Amino acid sequence: MYWHPLALTASGATICKLLRAQGILARPILSARFVSVSAAAMSKPKVLVTRSDLPQKCLDMLREKCDVDVWPEPRPIPREHLLKRIVGKDALYCLLTEKIDKDLLDAAGPSLKVIGTMSVGYDHLSLDEIKKRGIKVGYTPGVLTDATAELTVTLLLATARRLFEAHAELLNGGWAKCAWSPLWMTGWGLTGSTVGIFGLGRIGLAVAKRLQGFGVEKIIYSGRGPRSEGEEVGADFVDFDTLLQESDFICVTCALNDQTREIFNEEAFSKMKPTAIIVNTSRGGVIKQDALIEALKTNKIRAAGLDVMTPEPLPPDHPLTTLPNCTLIPHIGSAETKTREGMATLTSANILAALEGKPLPAQLC
Repeated sequence: MYWHPLALTASGATICKLLRAQGILARPILSARFVSVSAAAMSKPKVLVTRSDLPQKCLDMLREKCDVDVWPEPRPIPREHLLKRIVGKDALYCLLTEKIDKDLLDAAGPSLKVIGTMSVGYDHLSLDEIKKRGIKVGYTPGVLTDATAELTVTLLLATARRLFEAHAELLNGGWAKCAWSPLWMTGWGLTGSTVGIFGLGRIGLAVAKRLQGFGVEKIIYSGRGPRSEGEEVGADFVDFDTLLQESDFICVTCALNDQTREIFNEEAFSKMKPTAIIVNTSRGGVIKQDALIEALKTNKIRAAGLDVMTPEPLPPDHPLTTLPNCTLIPHIGSAETKTREGMATLTSANILAALEGKPLPAQLC
């Protein structure tokens, strides 16, 4: 059976009926019910996904209910393509690699209703601009807590016990030359130490719990203020200067914002023990990188372990890569299979909930 093109809309169906009644149009038209269903099918919300190498389940969730435009390459979408493809979209599925600012929101236009970021951090989002436009934002807190806490402790141990340096010695023949020197490749243990945690949020608290099995004598933390959860792990709240002065090890697990940006600067490093080790698994911008490089070179502090840095990816010839007392890993805090799958599907769930007018499972704003 042939359906006249006019019958594809409700108004078109009415016109067709009138024409048919006058004998001008002889062919049958769609029923109002069929037209309604067809119109609904044709008006699926449009979602832009900024990369293709995501768990299949999260894409299947979106495709079941949405018209999904996926950037086809397993790498961040170039800015110029992002600005073009966001036009007219109802939702955006993004990662930390995409800067969501005024220009991007202007390009998207008024159709954009929700942004789902596959991250717990949100320093790549211009929240003030987003809020002005009434756009909802979903993120992924909680899902990556355990994975990132485990990685933080792993990086702390690797830095303190000089694992990367030792591995290099094995490969370059240094092991054979040391003749089992008693002081060769000696590191520093956690037993009896004071560990400072800057930012006792979900991840910081999880780090504190894991450190309890390492014979740490004292855990202190600093941040916006005391937290009742700190008492559960025997952690004492102190001001920032005290954290710097008393800690043998500092774990940075805070959010990046105007208050924490480059808070670990020249002044901060000058207050730390020369034997102190700092580990950062939050955001690179929390540490003033030039100041850290100088502190490591001049032995103002003993060592640093970084999962995050500026810029990312870090160039292989960056000064940080030349320092033997700096342990670097490529932002893999949440890189655990089940964790990344959970983050991906939660991002899709946030987007679908917003498009359906339901509460987001994890709403940032």
